[in-house]
Amino acid sequence: MAKPALSVYRTKRDFTKTEEPSGEQRVASCSRLRFVVQKHAARQLHYDFRLEWQGVFKSWAVARGPSLDPADKRLAVEVEDHPLDYGDFEGTIPQGEYGGGTVMLWDRGLWTPEGTKSTAVAFQGGDLKFTLDGDKLTGSWVLVRMRGDKFGGKRTNWLLIKHRDASSTTGGGDALLYEDRSVASGRTMQQIAQGKGKRPKPFMLATTTPGAADAVWNSNRAEAGEPASAPPAPRPKSAAAKGPKAAQLAHVKPVMVKALPKFIEPQLAKLVDRPPDLAGWGHEVKFDGYRAQLKVEKHQAIVRTRKGLDWTDRFRAIAQDAIAFPDCIIDAEIVALDERQIPNFAALQAALSAEKSDQLVLYAFDLLFEGREDLRTLPTSERKARLEKLLSAQISSKRIRYVAHLQSNAEAVLASACKIGLEGIISKKLAAAYTSGRSDRWLKAKCRAGQEVILGGWTTQGGTLRSLLAGVNRGGQLVYVGRIGTGYGRGVVKTLLPKLQKLTREKSPFEGCNAPPKESNVRWLKPELIAEIEFEGWTGSGMIRQAAFKALRDDKDPTEVVAETSIMQKPAEKKAAPKRKLRASPEKTPTASPASGASTIMGVTLSKPHKALWPNAGDGKPVTKLDLARFYEQVGDWMLPHLVGRPCSLLRAPDGIEGQQFFQRHAMAGSPKLFDFVKVRGDKAPYVQIDRVEALATVAQIGALELHPWNCARNDPESAGRLVFDLDPAPDVKFEAVVAAAHDIRERLQKVGLVCFCKSTGGKGLHVVTPLLEGKKAVAWPVAKNFAHLICAQMAQDSPAKYLDNMSKAKRSGRIFLDYLRNDRTATAVAVLSPRAREGAPVSMPLIWRDVKKGLNPKDFTLRTAPTLLAKSKPWKDYAAGARALADAIKRITRP
Repeated sequence: MAKPALSVYRTKRDFTKTEEPSGEQRVASCSRLRFVVQKHAARQLHYDFRLEWQGVFKSWAVARGPSLDPADKRLAVEVEDHPLDYGDFEGTIPQGEYGGGTVMLWDRGLWTPEGTKSTAVAFQGGDLKFTLDGDKLTGSWVLVRMRGDKFGGKRTNWLLIKHRDASSTTGGGDALLYEDRSVASGRTMQQIAQGKGKRPKPFMLATTTPGAADAVWNSNRAEAGEPASAPPAPRPKSAAAKGPKAAQLAHVKPVMVKALPKFIEPQLAKLVDRPPDLAGWGHEVKFDGYRAQLKVEKHQAIVRTRKGLDWTDRFRAIAQDAIAFPDCIIDAEIVALDERQIPNFAALQAALSAEKSDQLVLYAFDLLFEGREDLRTLPTSERKARLEKLLSAQISSKRIRYVAHLQSNAEAVLASACKIGLEGIISKKLAAAYTSGRSDRWLKAKCRAGQEVILGGWTTQGGTLRSLLAGVNRGGQLVYVGRIGTGYGRGVVKTLLPKLQKLTREKSPFEGCNAPPKESNVRWLKPELIAEIEFEGWTGSGMIRQAAFKALRDDKDPTEVVAETSIMQKPAEKKAAPKRKLRASPEKTPTASPASGASTIMGVTLSKPHKALWPNAGDGKPVTKLDLARFYEQVGDWMLPHLVGRPCSLLRAPDGIEGQQFFQRHAMAGSPKLFDFVKVRGDKAPYVQIDRVEALATVAQIGALELHPWNCARNDPESAGRLVFDLDPAPDVKFEAVVAAAHDIRERLQKVGLVCFCKSTGGKGLHVVTPLLEGKKAVAWPVAKNFAHLICAQMAQDSPAKYLDNMSKAKRSGRIFLDYLRNDRTATAVAVLSPRAREGAPVSMPLIWRDVKKGLNPKDFTLRTAPTLLAKSKPWKDYAAGARALADAIKRITRP
């Protein structure tokens, strides 16, 4: 067929102003069809999806990007054909020019038409089925032209749809789009826009072997001494799930080079819930250490980190052992082994701090170069065989060891790894080439969830480290994902604290709607430290659960720290094996079916999750223990600042509000481990303290329906942290009178310079709450109580027909009792957002003042409705900023 004209493409562009290719340059031929996906930040961010056909790229603009979820059909608008050399374009198009903005080579690879129809007929008929074999996109897809849109029209709309297969997901189909790095240069959109980093180079043949016609993408093949990224291997069309036959790969030969490259961007693995239990995959131990690249050339050894940093001095014992090796580049992991010969990350850091590299071991798992042969286009199985042979000849080194792989049952391998205390396993396609960047040819399955996070702040208690505030990169922002509350031994604190103090700053680094507020014991950090944590997964709102600190990492760049999402793996088809439902994403909280008798929320297993605690929540449906735990999961991060560091009493009703109830002031024998415990002056028994959001799931598990914390300053039981005015109306008082009383108190507090907030009590009254400064400006309880009494006494004196400030029931008829007694050392008040053990499952709802008006109905705020209302109104958002010194207010109110 004749090559289609590119006249439309050329007329839209001024090639004296834009660096886009004109289409005149000849590109390497390829026996297979190529595709490219370019992320394009023009007037609107979109993804340009391009398929090679008849000498050009047929092109579509996909507004929201490709989705791995077959149920998520993405609009793809057909645009003009592009020249093939556009497949190597990455850079910026000047503003004002057509398509002005930043362009990234987001994915690329080979595509194969599917079905019995010819490709030309499929294009013409608007139903093109195909398979992608890219770095990011794989598996079966279809482009379907929408009804009424004609081929070649001015604006032809298609739908890009993922077929259901091993590479598809159910939910979380956009997780891949967060991988904001070029497959050609490794750069981010920001780096491309700023012109930083190395640009991709033109097409090059993947092999110099005579008769090898296949050319593959290789835009960033390095010159000698430069970083390099490997191309994907040309995968045979007949490759099946059973694995490649030797004859199919016989034509793949190593590439000869003049000199070894300085560094090769490593291949990375994608996280999966379960390893692939299929033939053609090998399974290796996942090491808990530092990724390393060992380069030996002319009897000089260099050890680099995964980012290319030269750490030879830090690993000098390993480098010394490698001097005798022939010229090579080895991909590996450096670890420290404990007494059981199990990798231990803390021991690795200790060894590096003590400069004892002789205690470390390099586990080699891939051979990228041998002599002047570039082995990356060879299959994994062949590269590993050559690596084993190379290392077996170096018997003198005990610090450099070969990593074998198993091809047996994947889940059995993972179970064995977990049993002996390893981190997990890495599964690799044995027929695949080595491809720099993250790819689904390498998959990792962990025994316990792990994640890297950026530290954005830290909290103290009594001058010592209490917790770390963690974040990840998401949408160009550092987004807060929760606190790390455990894992700090004396040795860790001694090493960590000086680094935190050095990076302390005034402004919070977190952005987004869930950024934590400034509090008296929070110190912000420059977002430069990366911590590795263990945790129990993600909450539905994207927060970490039960996070424990492992160590700091200095071998990674903060810009690459994102929430690691897992992809589903299709289980092997075994007749006898029961089907297991997998999570599509770690952001889905796993819960068992009713028949299983247990559910897990925030890492806490609930016994009898479907036991009814309230007969109904105003909707005729019972509220179960599971409902209560999910409620806490939704609102827990909002509640936590009002609970942390304060003794908390619990109203428990294990059999629901219709069963026996009791008030628990102190910790009891066998109290859950997620609770914290604090002793206060004059009391031998410790109090319960809720300092982490996961503890709220434990609250639900033990049937605690109400939370009643002290109103003290955080971690300071001897000082007042807030004033609480409890407006308690007599039965014959209308609620609108309570609303008026709340505004009366607010006005009086504002006159003396105090800021206050309002919440329902979950009953017939309201609470007016005033936050106070803590630390050096904190006030003692007698002062706070006397001030609150003075405010209430003045109100009762000014309006004796409306208010009274004593508890006499005989005098309360028709009036509101202004209860100031909550402001005492051991007194409590129901926590904001705490449910109440009353009919209808009401909650103590935080309110914005404009809603505190006639018509306000406290029965509207229930365990079912509160989370949605909270998200809509965002009340108390300035609570922390509203804290004031009480001393100034006392001076004003007592002034004649």
